[in-house]
Amino acid sequence: MTVHGTMEDDVARTSNLAAMAHRTEHGLVKCLEIPVALLVLCEILLLFSAVVARYVFHVPLVWSDELASILFLWLAMLGSAVAFQRQEHMRMTALVTALKGDTRRFVELVSVAAALAFLVLILPASLEYAIEESYVWTPAMDIQNSWRASALPTSFALMLVFAVLRLLQSSNLRLALGAVAAVALVFCLFWALKPVLVGLGNLNLLIFFVGGVAACVFGGVPIAFSFAIATFGYLILTTRTPPLIIVGRIDEGVSHLILLAIPLFVFLGQLIQMTGMARAMVAFLASLLGHVRGGLHYVLVAAMYLVSGISGSKAADMAAIAPVLFPEMKARGADEGDLVALLSATGAQTETIPPSIVLITVGSATGVSIAALFTGGLLPGLILAITLCFLVRWRCRNDDSSQVKRASGRQISKLLLAALPALALPFVIRSAVIEGVATATEVSTIGIAYSVAAGLVFYRQFDWRRLKPMLVETASLSGSILLIIGAATAMAWGLTQSGFSTALAQNLSTLPGGAVTFMIVSIVIFIILGSVLEGIPAIVLFAPLLFPVAQQLGIHQVHYAMVVVLAMGIGLFAPPFGVGYYAACAITRVSPDAGMKPIVGYIVAMAIGLAVVAAVPWLSIGFL
Repeated sequence: MTVHGTMEDDVARTSNLAAMAHRTEHGLVKCLEIPVALLVLCEILLLFSAVVARYVFHVPLVWSDELASILFLWLAMLGSAVAFQRQEHMRMTALVTALKGDTRRFVELVSVAAALAFLVLILPASLEYAIEESYVWTPAMDIQNSWRASALPTSFALMLVFAVLRLLQSSNLRLALGAVAAVALVFCLFWALKPVLVGLGNLNLLIFFVGGVAACVFGGVPIAFSFAIATFGYLILTTRTPPLIIVGRIDEGVSHLILLAIPLFVFLGQLIQMTGMARAMVAFLASLLGHVRGGLHYVLVAAMYLVSGISGSKAADMAAIAPVLFPEMKARGADEGDLVALLSATGAQTETIPPSIVLITVGSATGVSIAALFTGGLLPGLILAITLCFLVRWRCRNDDSSQVKRASGRQISKLLLAALPALALPFVIRSAVIEGVATATEVSTIGIAYSVAAGLVFYRQFDWRRLKPMLVETASLSGSILLIIGAATAMAWGLTQSGFSTALAQNLSTLPGGAVTFMIVSIVIFIILGSVLEGIPAIVLFAPLLFPVAQQLGIHQVHYAMVVVLAMGIGLFAPPFGVGYYAACAITRVSPDAGMKPIVGYIVAMAIGLAVVAAVPWLSIGFL
């Protein structure tokens, strides 16, 4: 009886502790959601005001970029804290989900404990970094730069608290303590081996950046933390680099003002869905093609192409299109596995359609003109759309479309009129950049203002109650993306300091076959990286290394960008590891198993299209 009573007491204490941790976490995140929503809103208003002041009143706000930069770092870091609490940081879960019972729970707790260990180690350095920045004064606003740099320790501290609270909410506290002990043991083991590691030289690159990253990624540790842990371990254990430098590199990676386009275009993507603009575009396209065999499949390809010209986020694009089209496609007898496979394929196909977040990241990482990348991305995406449509036509050749009524000319005209404001938006965005009205960062605010006006005046569909959740979701998604970029920037710096970058460039530039072999190798590399690491970290890590080699071999940088971005997209949306494929399955609520077989054909079709884009540079640079 005594043993039984003791066990019941332990269970009760664990339950009470978990409930207390849950309430604390819930209250903390509710408080955090308000400032992150306000930060997104302030950035939109600030940049739009700067455009109006400069273009309409010819009175530029000289301090606007500086203030936007300060607010942006806070947005990125607090957004990453919200994403951490929501468990929305990008990570590889294919192997973890295959485990069962306590084994799976233990591995998941280890991934949390690993992130916690990094946060404990980096927090003192981030505080030191913020103090050091107090000696720097901003040129336009004349305030201490520590106001901006304090975002880093604040975010790390919040994520540390969330990690502890998540461990305390475990149903098996002993398992959680075991996970913490296991991670601590690994860290202590590496610290004890420091004298040995120092003598291994470049072999440490394999230990930390291959073995360490792979172990973390496949163990379910968020990709940003996997990069950060490997970089921290390599630099602290094998070099004399202080942790302060790592914080500085993370700050450098996150703080590129061009990356501010990411949260703004993410919000724009949510806005066109909420205002009904996406639905209007899809309805018009369906009226044109819905009556032919496989018609709605063509509509899906075309709709993703058009919507990608408004939103930079593939998840937002798929979420806008799938709920509109899928019910009718299923009613016509389409196989749900084929539908989710085609949706994934169109996600990869439209990676180069401006304003692609990946293209913005390429421009930030390599210095290639964003306007040139936006111009060069249209035709390559169209080529892959054509190859997908050929496969759709072959697969749907035996479909019975006799029961589908063809839309009349009057119906098409009516739907065209309803869709015109939505169809005009991509051209408004591109024209604003080309005509010099706004930069690639600012142009998203013009799209947001246009969409709000269209939703209020034309579509009469604007749910004010959804505004705060949309702003918070924007901050969370953007924070998860930007922390990856920051961690990948630190990792790329570590690789550069080791001499790996120079050696890689020399080896690739001397491959037999010259530019052709280099292009083929690059395609293979980015398909693999896109599948394992997700696209943005792959770009941040390897684009600065490979783009100079491509230029040295006579490959135009915009052409090379289109090829590697499309290759990365194919990897990102290809099972069994592609994160994008599982995002498509989650959005459509279709089992991942259902699309495994149909997607093979679509991947082959996209590979053919990619080969055409790689072989014909004019498709990427003909309109520059």
